[in-house]
Amino acid sequence: MKALVYGGPGTKAWKDVPDPGIVEPTDAVVRIDTTTICGTDLHILKGDVPAVEPGRILGHEGVGTVTEVGSSVSGIRAGDRVIISCIKSCGHCVNCRKGLFSHCLGDEGQVGTGWIFGHLIDGTQAEFVRVPYADNSLHKIPHGVSDDQAVMLSDILPTAFEIGVLDGRVAPGDIIAVVGAGPIGLAVMSTAGLCGASTIIAIDPNESRLERASDFGATHTVNPESPDWISDVLALTDGAGVDVAMEAVGLPETFEMALRLVRPGGNVANIGVHGKPVELPLQDLWIRNINISMGLVNTNTTPMLLRLVAQHKLSAEKFATHHFPLDRIMDAYDTFSRAAETEALKVVLSRNPHD
Repeated sequence: MKALVYGGPGTKAWKDVPDPGIVEPTDAVVRIDTTTICGTDLHILKGDVPAVEPGRILGHEGVGTVTEVGSSVSGIRAGDRVIISCIKSCGHCVNCRKGLFSHCLGDEGQVGTGWIFGHLIDGTQAEFVRVPYADNSLHKIPHGVSDDQAVMLSDILPTAFEIGVLDGRVAPGDIIAVVGAGPIGLAVMSTAGLCGASTIIAIDPNESRLERASDFGATHTVNPESPDWISDVLALTDGAGVDVAMEAVGLPETFEMALRLVRPGGNVANIGVHGKPVELPLQDLWIRNINISMGLVNTNTTPMLLRLVAQHKLSAEKFATHHFPLDRIMDAYDTFSRAAETEALKVVLSRNPHD
């Protein structure tokens, strides 16, 4: 089969690799019908995730058709159309029983690490993928949900909702600020209303993304390149600061922006993937009673979010801005890596691409 193979920082290639097969009785093999590229994939290519070794097939998001299942798999059958969760779940370890799938103690990839696809084992940017713990790591797709919708439930929507909205403790009536109006920031804006956020402020220097933010739930937009940007945000809060500030980029300066915006007693939710240290000014923060959260998605909200998508209450398809056939994945990476220029949110790669 063909797959996108990581060759070390800055290097990748679409090339022939062996087909995956059943290794453990809890495995399934899935034919990839649709996959996409995540900002984390770009971090890997920059060398920000040193655990990813040369030779690894990249990708952790995908929708496909099951072609084979192991002897212990009971809830998934060949022919099922499924979402591949970006996080493994053995389903029986102490962490999985707590819903902390991000730290699944199953042996696959690494004990205690839930994110394994395109990281510690071969991923989804390929024609086929082996999926460990298939009963828990795959979700059947209901009739009427498209691939464009379903692939957003592999990672981006549950990540935004769990690490941003839930961990940020968004409550009814809250005023929230989202620093970064890229795909993950827009996913936060799309899901914050599920917990009752009343005011959603999108903050980004890219005007085209700010214009798009209102389509994803933003009530106000602020460009941080304006000299009065902090005052503009605080004016929406009667000067108190936002209840929840979310960092959705992964840079020291954007994390600092979130810290500056939050009110005393508020919450800062870090969602971005950081590739270098960030200064934490505890000498200033401790007296403000601020809570700071961060983490890796558990994907335990995926079934709920899938129901909302199926009921047309969450418009997941809006994130799909560019489409490519799978064998043009190098072009797709080029488009996604130049998102400020191409206005790409999520690039979707399909076995049967859109016209």
